[in-house]
Amino acid sequence: MPPRWPRQPDRRDPDYRRLDDRMNFALHVAIFAASNSSLWFFRILQPSPWLWTPWVTGSWALLLLAHAIYIFAIADYSEQTSQSRDPEDSPTPSPRR
Repeated sequence: MPPRWPRQPDRRDPDYRRLDDRMNFALHVAIFAASNSSLWFFRILQPSPWLWTPWVTGSWALLLLAHAIYIFAIADYSEQTSQSRDPEDSPTPSPRR
């Protein structure tokens, strides 16, 4: 059963932003795990070693770690101020005649 959000999704909602960022991070972890396990499987299967595989895995892991640090330690999910509202939310002025 997919997760359900109890109210209308809105990117300005701090709880929704936090959940969205964590689900995005989980997707990145899943892609990392699937891709790197495939890389290492085919590296072992090949008769000649791929020398670049550890560099790809290490670099990607560092980027994933930076993403995790941002999501879990740095990101500010407090309410946004009224000055940072989307221009789409402001009422459209009526045309002058």
